[in-house]
Amino acid sequence: MMLNFKRRLIPIFLCVLTKVSIAQEVPPAVYPKPHQLQVEQGAIPRGEAFYVKPGSVNPELQELLATVLKLDGTKKALPLKVLKGKSADRRSGAYQLIINKEGIKIIAADDRAVFYAAQTLIQLVKGKSTLPVVSVTDYPDVPFRGTVEGFYGDPWTQEDRIAQLRFYGQLKLNTYIYGPKDDPYHSSPNWRLHYPEKEEAEIKQLVQEAKKNYVDFVWAIHPGKDIKWNLEDSTAVLKKFEMMYGLGVRSFAVFFDDISGVGTDAAKQAGLLNYIQYEFVNKKKDVTPLIMCPTEYNKGWSNPKPGTYLDILGEKLDPAIHIMWTGNTVVADITKEGLEWVNKRIRRPAFVWWNFPVSDYVRDHLLMGPSYGIDTDAQKEMSGFVSNPMDKAEPSKTAIFGVALYTWNMKSYQPEEAWVASHRYIMPEAAEAFQLFNAHNSDPGPNGHRYRRTESVEMQPYTLAFLKSLNEGAYSIADAGRLKAEFQGMIAAATEIPLKSQNKRLVEQIKPWLIQFYQLGKAGVAVMELAENWNKKSYTSAWAQYLITEGYLEKMAELDQKMNLNPYQPGVKTGSLVMTPFVKAVLLAIGQQMAAGNGAAVAGGTLTGDKDQTTLFTNNAKLKSQPLQIGNQSVAISPALETIALQPGDYFGLRLHSNLKANSLSFNLESPTLANWGSFESSADAVNWKPLAVEEKKGKGMASQLEGNHDAYIRFRNKSDQTQHFYLRSFKMEVKTKNETDNGVFVLDGNLATYSTFSINEPGLVHLPKDFQQTDLRLLLRLKGETVTVFSKDKKGKEVILYEGAADDIKIEKSALKKIDTLYFKTNAIEQLRIYEIAKY
Repeated sequence: MMLNFKRRLIPIFLCVLTKVSIAQEVPPAVYPKPHQLQVEQGAIPRGEAFYVKPGSVNPELQELLATVLKLDGTKKALPLKVLKGKSADRRSGAYQLIINKEGIKIIAADDRAVFYAAQTLIQLVKGKSTLPVVSVTDYPDVPFRGTVEGFYGDPWTQEDRIAQLRFYGQLKLNTYIYGPKDDPYHSSPNWRLHYPEKEEAEIKQLVQEAKKNYVDFVWAIHPGKDIKWNLEDSTAVLKKFEMMYGLGVRSFAVFFDDISGVGTDAAKQAGLLNYIQYEFVNKKKDVTPLIMCPTEYNKGWSNPKPGTYLDILGEKLDPAIHIMWTGNTVVADITKEGLEWVNKRIRRPAFVWWNFPVSDYVRDHLLMGPSYGIDTDAQKEMSGFVSNPMDKAEPSKTAIFGVALYTWNMKSYQPEEAWVASHRYIMPEAAEAFQLFNAHNSDPGPNGHRYRRTESVEMQPYTLAFLKSLNEGAYSIADAGRLKAEFQGMIAAATEIPLKSQNKRLVEQIKPWLIQFYQLGKAGVAVMELAENWNKKSYTSAWAQYLITEGYLEKMAELDQKMNLNPYQPGVKTGSLVMTPFVKAVLLAIGQQMAAGNGAAVAGGTLTGDKDQTTLFTNNAKLKSQPLQIGNQSVAISPALETIALQPGDYFGLRLHSNLKANSLSFNLESPTLANWGSFESSADAVNWKPLAVEEKKGKGMASQLEGNHDAYIRFRNKSDQTQHFYLRSFKMEVKTKNETDNGVFVLDGNLATYSTFSINEPGLVHLPKDFQQTDLRLLLRLKGETVTVFSKDKKGKEVILYEGAADDIKIEKSALKKIDTLYFKTNAIEQLRIYEIAKY
């Protein structure tokens, strides 16, 4: 599902039947959108005092309403009446709110509904000078709505959870499931034991805060790793629930996810849950329905045969118990068809556990995009819907806001509108900056779950059009201007958010990404100025901008190595789907043109022709145009997104420059039978081949015997007599030069991604081919203000100076190059300086 999420803020007025006079104030948007909100003409001054009959309104609710209304009126004042249990709609949370010249009336199904009516009233009134005359009829579409703290990694802090519970109350979410995987008293080894005193006190506080906000605090136990199917452990679960009941918990769940062994027995699980239902839930009377997370919690992991795990649960589990479900896979969109499939087997509507915006599988990314991919026609197919958030609580609010709107009023849910509105709601002081940041921080990147999100949607067409024009030798001023403005906006947003935001915890949790976002903005501005100068043929200025851009990208790579150093997916990625690749693509495209010099043809980052270069080596038609990723220490074939068909005898691999040798080979061809049909081979002449020993499992592995192998060709071949299919995820060789003193391999390859280095301790030299001795040369260097001496030697070995200075872009006339076959570079700089390319003018 591709949605056109625009960056700009747009006004959204969530009203259904609206009659408003021109002079009257328009009420603010109400979140979630009411099912019916009718605005009539007229208004009541905010200074009007309302009369509340003593004892008729809950004290906490009266205190809440007093934040926006005067409630000290006499009996002659307009009344504020609450009629609980009188609503025609009996579902929990259903209410009517009527504000008119006769006063304010709330008609509610239960206490929770009264609280929700108050939240709507607060949104209608807050920041206004008058109360609108309105009639609201409202109710939730999904009975249980909220989040499950079910991710791996550091659990939320106590302060984070309290802030979340208040956020849920304001948005009419009613469920918070406590199940952090790294809480040992929730799971093994201590699920049978009491919490320590400090943790017990914290849970009591959370239960009380949840109650204030009419949120069910659901405590989950995860016993399946080491449970014994006997009365002792069944009793242990019951005793643990009694402990939690004593702390004020009135909602419970049992998780059997992510386990193996005896704990996965469906009949035994059903027996334990039924025992809890009969001996605990039914007897307590004030406990909400039990929830369980099954072992087969998604279609991809479920046995499709009738009479197996899910069917056993459906048949044996008490109908009152909810069964959780993540969709077709662990991380997936939620569809009506998918829910219908599981509901037939479990014999009840599924309780959806949506694994978004959880990022425990991509911890170097933020998932700040819209909540889309959730079916708005699936209301009857679900009994509950909870989002599994990120380990970063405050940034998760953007997605949770969308979940709140979706689960309350499904038919009216618009992901783009909800996402745009979330920025004003969460960070009103810097809403546009926050939205711009989120627009470029939403895709998780390549991951094992293969779950992707849209990112930089508004800018992607501009990036594609600009790159197309650039590769065709054109230059679009309009596209360039829009892209440069966006990068400038990114710099401003990264600066504005920490300065203006009142939510310091949110800023703290996204700080590494803000720092990286700032650098990306700087890199983007620099690369657009590079393109502008190159288009104007201001070559020296263009080279300066090239170095500036590269410097920002190197800073980003350095920050990626230093920040967010978790043991799973360390680092900080921002704009990784569109904007960062765009900066690199522009740098590469113009860099190829710079490196090629006048009239040279460029393909895949390497000069064409007879030059001794590293190239792709294949006879497979689909792979022949696959580009290479060439650097100073490695050469890789760019990954292919789609499956590759390799005919019998087809091969692909790399031919290395004569001064390079392979140090190691790593690969991921994602084929479980790779060893049966494929062969890794090397050759010195592409005629005589010998096998390479590899360590491989399911198509992924590395060559184990490349030390001392100086063969120029390394390939993978289909040795079978059948066409084979695989995914080219990676094919990468770590390389080093055979002759360390001659790095011409890196400066005569038409590729600015490679370079030779020199310093006071490491003088440099480059052997010039004959055709480079008969033309003006352009030397592209990075000196960082240091001085370089470029010289040749006459027959007697005497130095002949060709250039001395600190310029990064040097021209040497062909008249000075007669009979010169070697250039020497020396400097007094301790830091390594770079020679990127020697190109013909």
